[in-house]
Amino acid sequence: MANDRVFEYFKVGPDSREWADWKWQFRNRITTAEALSKVISLNEKEQEEITVSLRRFRMAITPYYASLMDPCDPLCPIRRQAVPSINETFVQPWEARDPLNEENDSPVEHIVHRYPDRVLFLVTSQCAMHCRHCVRKRYVGEKDSVITKAAMEKAVDYIARTPQVRDVLISGGDPLTMDDTRLEEIISRIRAIDHVEIIRIGTRVPVTLPARVTGELLAMLRKYHPLWMNVHFNHPRELTPASRRACADIADSGIPLGNQSVLLRGINDNTETMRELLLKLVQARVRPYYLYQCDLYEGSEHFRTNVEKGIEIIRNLTGNISGFAIPRFVIDAPNGGGKVPINPDYLVSLDSEKAVIRNYEGCLYNYPQPRDYLI
Repeated sequence: MANDRVFEYFKVGPDSREWADWKWQFRNRITTAEALSKVISLNEKEQEEITVSLRRFRMAITPYYASLMDPCDPLCPIRRQAVPSINETFVQPWEARDPLNEENDSPVEHIVHRYPDRVLFLVTSQCAMHCRHCVRKRYVGEKDSVITKAAMEKAVDYIARTPQVRDVLISGGDPLTMDDTRLEEIISRIRAIDHVEIIRIGTRVPVTLPARVTGELLAMLRKYHPLWMNVHFNHPRELTPASRRACADIADSGIPLGNQSVLLRGINDNTETMRELLLKLVQARVRPYYLYQCDLYEGSEHFRTNVEKGIEIIRNLTGNISGFAIPRFVIDAPNGGGKVPINPDYLVSLDSEKAVIRNYEGCLYNYPQPRDYLI
């Protein structure tokens, strides 16, 4: 059920022209505790704590996403992803401003080159919403900015003179918060590089601002296939009719969709919620790709689960839903170690004669090794 307080506060209806205008949504993001108190119930202490936490990381919530919040439940999984918490100000010794050490793997500004054949291209610091679990708080939310033309030229030049790069992931921030012309300028320059085979776009827009997925945007993107898109749904309530429509339009434009979720305490850290999310994703033609263990950014402790919880969820899902609906559970290793798959232990023993394996029901089976295979 929609949060009607949002419509009352903005004096619009869910079927109004303003509500369907992504630029109106972006301009009218909720950015202060006072404005937030008009659309959800906040006591004086909560407002004070939000104000304190905003000194570390800004708030921005689209009216659309705010309409998905339960106005009376502080534990609402939608609300907790968007509303600041005083816990964000509690920094642990093991947490870091740049926990994945992206800056150390940046040969030129805006490029992160960690893996041999692909680079991350950070083209903007702005997002439709500032997710409270964002790993890139050092870069996102400080100010809303788009890469300058001079910086873009240097980044594109690096890709052009690095022939092993076959895959470019455009991210930020959220690239789809840029206007079509500016985004096309970047994509077209990358597509003109012969050795770049794949361009990917990382975005949370279908979740937080689905109105941004316009016919004009998709017509532009269709010119630059093969394109892939990674989206970021964390909870089944985020799969609304509007977000499903946005995903369908993207898929109908020939762009395969993959989803990256973060395992978040009290939001999706149980098998039932994750099962519902994954099945709704595949119904929406979005392939579950990664389930991330929460990264060690500053102020993340209240969102993190232990690693065993992620293993438990994957084990409970295996054999009980289709294999293509189960994401890879990974830890993005601290200090730039890269993504490491973390799986339940199904291989019991292995020697030259046989592999002993355990299936999803816990039963053991012998798989004989070939006798004439030489490594």
